[in-house]
Amino acid sequence: MQTSQVKSPWLWVPSLYFGQAIPYVVVMMLSVIMYKANGISNTDIALYTSWLYLPWVIKPLWSPFVDMFRTKRFWIVGLQLLIGAALGLVALTMHLPTFFQMSLAVLWLMAFSSATHDIAADGFYMLGLRQQHQAAFVGVRSTFYRLGMLAGQGALVFLAGQLTERTGDVRFAWSVVFFVLAAMFLALCVYHHFMLPRPAEDHAVTKGGNPLGEFFATFGAFFRKREIWLILGFILTFRLGESQLLKLAAPFLMDPVAKGGLGLTTSQVGVAYSTVGVIALTLGGLLGGYVISRLGLKRCLWLMVLAVHIPDLVFVYLASAQPQNFYLICTSLALEQFGYGFGFTAMMMYMIMVAEGEHKTAHYAICTGLMALGMMVPGMVSGKIQEILGYQHFFIYVCLMTIPAFIMAALVKIDPEFGKK
Repeated sequence: MQTSQVKSPWLWVPSLYFGQAIPYVVVMMLSVIMYKANGISNTDIALYTSWLYLPWVIKPLWSPFVDMFRTKRFWIVGLQLLIGAALGLVALTMHLPTFFQMSLAVLWLMAFSSATHDIAADGFYMLGLRQQHQAAFVGVRSTFYRLGMLAGQGALVFLAGQLTERTGDVRFAWSVVFFVLAAMFLALCVYHHFMLPRPAEDHAVTKGGNPLGEFFATFGAFFRKREIWLILGFILTFRLGESQLLKLAAPFLMDPVAKGGLGLTTSQVGVAYSTVGVIALTLGGLLGGYVISRLGLKRCLWLMVLAVHIPDLVFVYLASAQPQNFYLICTSLALEQFGYGFGFTAMMMYMIMVAEGEHKTAHYAICTGLMALGMMVPGMVSGKIQEILGYQHFFIYVCLMTIPAFIMAALVKIDPEFGKK
């Protein structure tokens, strides 16, 4: 026991967050590109893939039970096994006549497992590291999360594009991609079974024999937090613009120039958005974690809010000019993604700050569930809005949707010392 408790965080923090990214990026981006490549409309893509956020939205409803039963370590390893199996099942649906409906159903089940895994992983992070190390490793965790996105999104989107071009079979190409993802996730499951530490604090959190009472007490404690309405407003609006841009970014890149897009192939999207963009996102996250650790969250907040939202103007430019220079497109996407990666670190640290207390695992899950709600609902209607407005006006509308985040940033209260080393 003692030996496992002193394992270096470098042996498990990078791999834990690398693994956490994979199923989430499948829902966030891979499903969008896959369905676009199969000819599904923007309206249907945005609506139905936004429903895949639902497990992350409602995960606070069962997050107290992750606290109350078994260890976070048990949840992490067991759920990684289930997620790997689900990714394999998605691959098997590709050639079914009703693949769209069947793949969505399996992806929703995978998303449920992934959301529960996130509860356990985030709680394990806070239990396994002291607070000063949490701030120091927030950039590391963010970086390896982005590397997970790069592995599960960039290279595999490129692979899907290459296989499609060589075989002419879109569904075969994507079935290979999902089998590779399944193998990757099952390998992580085996690794974590042996390498995750066993901190003494990782145990079921119960005070008596009334689980239902403790469930409501955990929720009540969160919503009794001081200035809860500012907390809710900040979390729900921080990604209001991004939630809609994210659903339409890949379709915009893939749609032909005549329809207002940039006409990139699947392989080119894999390079430009899913590789160059994710690398820039990763570098931005690293820098964001470092800056917060040196200056504290309060002093960095406005800089980071600006960094998240101002680069959305890049998409206004791309939709207006429709440049065909691939290097210019890559540079533009890198700029937008670097700013987002840098600024989003503020939200991660803010949620950790809000979650501090006895039920930090459940309270952090509530925060992330609220953030997912702020992503899901606007995302559901974004496809229809884009088809009405066209890409150029849609991206202008997205920029206007960032205004509430600036208002909430002016109102929210931050501990001046939080996040500093």
